[in-house]
Amino acid sequence: MRKTLLIWVLIPVSFSLCSSCEQLWLGGEPDDDPVTNFEYLWQEANNKYSYFEYKGVDWDRIYDIYRPRVREDMTGQELFEVLADMLYELKDGHVNLSSPFDRSRNWSWYLDFPENFSANIVYRNYLGIDYRITGPLHNQVIDSILYVYYGSFGNTIDEKHIDYLVERSKGMKGMIIDIRNNGGGSLSNGTALASAFTAKEFVYGRNRIKTGPGPDDFSPWRTLSISPRSGEKYTGNIVLLCNRRSYSASSLFAQMMRSLPHATLMGDQTGGGGGVPAYGELPNGWMYRFSSSQVLSPQGEHIEGGVPVDIPVTLDPADEARGVDTIIEAALDFLLTGK
Repeated sequence: MRKTLLIWVLIPVSFSLCSSCEQLWLGGEPDDDPVTNFEYLWQEANNKYSYFEYKGVDWDRIYDIYRPRVREDMTGQELFEVLADMLYELKDGHVNLSSPFDRSRNWSWYLDFPENFSANIVYRNYLGIDYRITGPLHNQVIDSILYVYYGSFGNTIDEKHIDYLVERSKGMKGMIIDIRNNGGGSLSNGTALASAFTAKEFVYGRNRIKTGPGPDDFSPWRTLSISPRSGEKYTGNIVLLCNRRSYSASSLFAQMMRSLPHATLMGDQTGGGGGVPAYGELPNGWMYRFSSSQVLSPQGEHIEGGVPVDIPVTLDPADEARGVDTIIEAALDFLLTGK
C-alpha cells in the first residue's frame, strides 16, 4: 500500500523557507485509474498551488479543457501527456510530473532569453588554471578583485569555506559573486553566504503558504531576514552576477543581496522560482511537484517572476568570440572605477 507523508519544510524562525528546493510531501490514497489520477492531480494543485492569481491562470477553465481528454481505456503514456500538458499551463519551472518513462518540465522561464554566460570563457580566461576550489566556491583574484563562481546551491557551503573567502578578501578592492546558470538547491547555503556580508540583521522579504482551495487561503505573511554570522564578515563592495538561469534558491539569494546597501546586481534578471515546491504521489505512483508558497520583496514584488538587476549587461557576441566575458568586465570596471 502506498504510504503518504506530510512534511512542512518551512521556516526556522528568521526564514520560513528553509530551502526553495527542499521537499513538501502531500498525498492521499484513492483508487488507481486514469480519471481518478487526473482528478487527484487537479485537486491537489487547486488546493496547494500558490500562483494562480499572480499568473492569471483560471484553473477551473483548465479542468474544462483537459478533463474531456481523459478516458478510462487510455494508456499510461496517453495519460501522462494529458497531465503534463495541463501542468505546463502553469508556466512554472518548479512544476513537474515524473513517471518511469518521462519527466514533464517547463523551461520557458529561460529559453526565450539570452544565455549571458559561457563556462568555457569563465574557466579558461578568468578563473584560469590556478583558481582555488574552496568547497563549491571557485575563486580567483583578478586585478585586486576577488572573483567567486558558485555553480549550484545544491553544493554545501560550510563555515570554513566562508572563513577562507572572507580572509582572502582582505585588502581587495571588491568582490564579484557569480551565480549565472546556478539553478538553485538548498537556500540554507544562500543564507549562510549572505550572513557573511552584513554586520546587522536585515529584512529581504516575506512569505506565505497556500493552505486551501480558495484564492485567499494562505497562511499569514512571515518576515524573512538574515542575521550576521558570528565569524568575520566582508562588508566591502560586492557585485552579484545573475542571468535568467539563476533560479529558485539563486533568485532568493539575489533578493538577499539586493537588500544590502553595498551590493550591486549586474547582468540579467534572474529566472524566478520563488515558491517552495510541494512534492506528492499520484495513486499510480507517479510523482509531482508544484510551487506551494509565495515570496515578496520588501517593496511587495513577487520573486516568482525574477529579481531585477541594478545594472543590465548583456554578453556581447564580439567579446565572446575573443574570449571576453562582457559582464565580468563590466563588474571589474564598476568596482575599480565606480562607473
